[in-house]
Amino acid sequence: MNKVFDFFSSVKVELSKVTWPKPELTVRLTVIVILVTVVVGFFLGGIDFLLTKLLELILSK
Repeated sequence: MNKVFDFFSSVKVELSKVTWPKPELTVRLTVIVILVTVVVGFFLGGIDFLLTKLLELILSK
């Protein structure tokens, strides 16, 4: 049981050394990640749609 308390004590010490970002930076980076994810999703969805239509065109002949 003593090892568990030692572990959490070490975790507390290490977390005190972390340089946490300001909330504004966190929000800005979160928005960037969401926008990039949406753009990549639309891009991959568009490619998937085009390849599906191309395959349907090839197989329908």
